Amino acid sequence: MYFNTLVMLDKVKGCMLGAAVGDALGMPNESTTPSINKMRYGYRKAYKGHPNEGLKPGQYTDDTQIMILIATLLADGRFTDERYAEALKEFYVRESIRFPDSSVAVACDHLINDSHKQSGVKSTTAGCLPVSIPFALSYPNLNEACERAVRAANVTHTHPAAHAAVSTFTSLIYHTLHDSPKPIELAQQKAANEDEVLGGKIRNALLLEKEGMDTETALLKIGNDVSLFQTLPITFFLIQRYSIPADLLTVAANTGGNTDTIAFLCGAYLGASKGMGAIPADLLDGLEDRQRIELIAQRVFSVYNRKLDLK
Repeated sequence: MYFNTLVMLDKVKGCMLGAAVGDALGMPNESTTPSINKMRYGYRKAYKGHPNEGLKPGQYTDDTQIMILIATLLADGRFTDERYAEALKEFYVRESIRFPDSSVAVACDHLINDSHKQSGVKSTTAGCLPVSIPFALSYPNLNEACERAVRAANVTHTHPAAHAAVSTFTSLIYHTLHDSPKPIELAQQKAANEDEVLGGKIRNALLLEKEGMDTETALLKIGNDVSLFQTLPITFFLIQRYSIPADLLTVAANTGGNTDTIAFLCGAYLGASKGMGAIPADLLDGLEDRQRIELIAQRVFSVYNRKLDLK
C-alpha cells in the first residue's frame, strides 16, 4: 500500500507539472499557424506583438493559473463554487489572468457588474477544461469528481457540451491515474454518452490516428481552434499517437491555434500516465513555479487521501 501511495503521489505531481509544462511550451505559439515541419524542442518567448509577449520562456498561461487557483482552494479545504468565482473575479480585476479565454473574460465581466447574476456564458470554448484536473486528482469517486468539476465549470461555461467536455477530460485523467484498462476508450465513451457531437468527433480523431494519418493532415481535418469540439479531439489524437514524452509535448506545443491548451491537456495526461519522471528534467527545471506546483499537488493528494479515509 505504501508503494502504491508513492506511485499515486508521483502521478498526481506529474499530472499538474505536466499540464504546466505543456502550457508553457505552447504559450508562444498560441493563436499561430501550425509549425509541425519546423518545430523546436524547449521553451521559447512569444514574438513581438503577441498577446503573450510579456511572458518569459517557461512561463504558463491562464490554463495553469485556473488549475492552480482551484487546486489551492481544494487543498486549503475552502473550495466552493462561490469562492472560486470570487477568486477568479479578483484575478481578472487585477489584470493578472494571462490572455484569458474569451468566455472566462465575459464571465468575469458578469461577476463584476452583477455578482448575483448567472456569470457563466453559453459557450463551447475550451477554457472550461482546466477545471477538470484538480477534481480528477482530489476525488476518489469518479462520479463525484465529474459532478464537482462540472459545477465549477458552470461559473464560466453553461453550455451542455462544455459540461460534457469537462466530464470527459476528468474521466480521462481519473482513469489514467488509477490505471484503468483503456482509459482513452473509457473517456471517449463518456463523451459519447454526454454529447453525441463531441463523442463523435473524438471517435473520428482516434480513428484517423488508428488509420495512420500523418499529424499535419489530421490537424487540418480535426482542427486546432479554441472550440472544445476541436481542442479535445486533437488532444485525443496526439496522446494516442505519441508515446515518447518529449515528442508528445513538442508536437502538441506546435499545433498552432489553441496550442497552449492542447499541450496543457497532453501534458496532464502524460504526467497522470507515467508520473513526474516522464517529464524531461530540463523542462521541469525551466518551468515557472515548479516547486510551488509540486507542493500544491502534494497537498491535493492529501485531500484525496482524506476523502478516501472517509469512505
